[in-house]
Amino acid sequence: MYGLSAMRRALIVVTCVALGALSGCSQEYYDERGKADGPVLDGRGEDSPAEVFNMPDGFGNLATKCVGPGKRAYATTKGSVSSGDDDDIVIIPANAVIVDDPACAGR
Repeated sequence: MYGLSAMRRALIVVTCVALGALSGCSQEYYDERGKADGPVLDGRGEDSPAEVFNMPDGFGNLATKCVGPGKRAYATTKGSVSSGDDDDIVIIPANAVIVDDPACAGR
């Protein structure tokens, strides 16, 4: 029985350490750095998944979904590409576009 009790204590310690490490990844951490999602009205939002199209390495992936009655959004992730012999990396910024789409009328 002594071994089981020591094992439980070790599990509790490991769990506490893991929780402490993850607490650094809080919403506040990302908010302060401008990397968090924007605020949503009343803390609720439409969170259905987007359809994602994977692109080859070096190109941003494409995501699309209906974002309102008659509106569809397309967004890319940021990409990166090597700029030649000097091994500098160029970051390609993310882009977003909202277009009319009659298929989104019921959302």
